[in-house]
Amino acid sequence: MKFAPNNRCVAAVHDLSGVGRTSLMAVVPVLTTMGFEVCPLPTAILSNHTQFPQFSFLDLTDEMVKIIAQWEALDVRFDAIYSGYLGSPRQMHLVSGFIERFRRPQTLVVVDPVLGDNGRLYSKMTEEMVSEMRKLARSADVLTPNLTEVFALLGRPYKPFCTNEEMKELLEELGHLGPDTVVVTGVPIEHQPNFTSVYARSRSDGRTWKVTCPYLPASYPGTGDAFTSVLTGSILQGDSLPIAIDRAAHFILQGVRATFGYQHDNRRGILLERVLPILHLPIQSASYELV
Repeated sequence: MKFAPNNRCVAAVHDLSGVGRTSLMAVVPVLTTMGFEVCPLPTAILSNHTQFPQFSFLDLTDEMVKIIAQWEALDVRFDAIYSGYLGSPRQMHLVSGFIERFRRPQTLVVVDPVLGDNGRLYSKMTEEMVSEMRKLARSADVLTPNLTEVFALLGRPYKPFCTNEEMKELLEELGHLGPDTVVVTGVPIEHQPNFTSVYARSRSDGRTWKVTCPYLPASYPGTGDAFTSVLTGSILQGDSLPIAIDRAAHFILQGVRATFGYQHDNRRGILLERVLPILHLPIQSASYELV
């Protein structure tokens, strides 16, 4: 009898929103399309994500404890652990313990430190939560903040524009928190409002990479979740860091382009269903640069 090979398995610690392609509704389709089994560790269930004016919210912190205990009893093994939005210091502490219990030498740990955007922390993000996120960042192999979260984690005032040299210094300083690889998303370019950049640096490699893409004047929730999911899948597939950030950035660009022309409620997120097949295509070109 022949058995199918076991899928590589990713533990995804995110919330679940019934409406809107964010969090698990973005993470699961992206990573399953890339060939991974996704095991959700849901932090909360929402009727719709929080950028709608009203939403129902069920906190699952107590249930997370039970799920983690059951997975430990089953001796579940994960090739990657990937965390996103966490709603309380206790959840951050739980995830730190979860990583410690389930991490093996080959396990990739990705932390997306969801704290804020556009120069401001989200409404429920206190200084205590920022402090706990710094502690969680120590456990990460890969940390993926946006520019707002970079300055929050470093305890510095927000700066909307940074030179290549300034970004290299910020990436190096974030690496001192613990992660080997830091990827900073959504970095605007001064005097070039139609473009945005992603920067990445691996401490073990010592090089800094940059990908610049056109920026369309529209905001779609969940693009950060989709970006980090593609990045995670690419690294697990064996892509180099510059190729991984390039694939992730251009996937989001194509998703936004596929959505932008429609009369579409932006709060529902990009039309992931139209662009998921891109993830099966071979790498044909790349636009990353060494800075």
